[in-house]
Amino acid sequence: GDPKVPVLYQVERTCTGKSFSVRSVKAIQHGKPIFICQASFQLCQNSPVQHQFTMPTVPLPEELLTQEELIHKFLQNPNLAEKYRNHLNKIQAENVPIDIKPVNPPDVFNLEPQEPKQLFWVRARGYIGEMDLKVHCCVAAYISDYAFLGTALLPHRQYHVKFMVSLDHSMWFHAPFRADHWMLYECESPWAGGCRALVQGRLWRRDGVLAATCAQEGVIRVEAHQSKL
Repeated sequence: GDPKVPVLYQVERTCTGKSFSVRSVKAIQHGKPIFICQASFQLCQNSPVQHQFTMPTVPLPEELLTQEELIHKFLQNPNLAEKYRNHLNKIQAENVPIDIKPVNPPDVFNLEPQEPKQLFWVRARGYIGEMDLKVHCCVAAYISDYAFLGTALLPHRQYHVKFMVSLDHSMWFHAPFRADHWMLYECESPWAGGCRALVQGRLWRRDGVLAATCAQEGVIRVEAHQSKL
């Protein structure tokens, strides 16, 4: 989209039921759609049919370094290649409104393939407060997209990324949560091929409740490179 041009939103009342409703939204700039969203809403209902996966056992966020602290640590190494130093400086310069604490940060000195799984503690920076849950859902949707597709690259670290962008992004919200409180983001990529990759994610409250599930498909184009470390 163009941040200098107003966005026209076309909302269609796709379905309005007693318990469930669906709205389709099209965002338009310059006469063309730049974003399409389908949102489903449900009235709160009780059911005896309840289950969830078990939250992974990981160190608490208070025991881990932030992404900024890890980057600073890497930059202190005099043997860090210049291209990696420039890349880390670029990441550090980004004004990302998210606090991130990787559970198992990748080693920048090792390009060996890794399992396509990542774990992060994440939260919005600043105080949001006890607002409408929909506000926290919107913030969590923003958080869920950060570094998500990169999970698919962990088994292919020998390649240099030329182009990477998401094609679609879906979220299902299961339980109330606070986006400005620490949540564990569990990411995995079950498949990649044909210049596409699929990633799945789960956002856990720190009390073990599964708050949201995510899925994304994206385009990834790479080229081979050799490390000069």
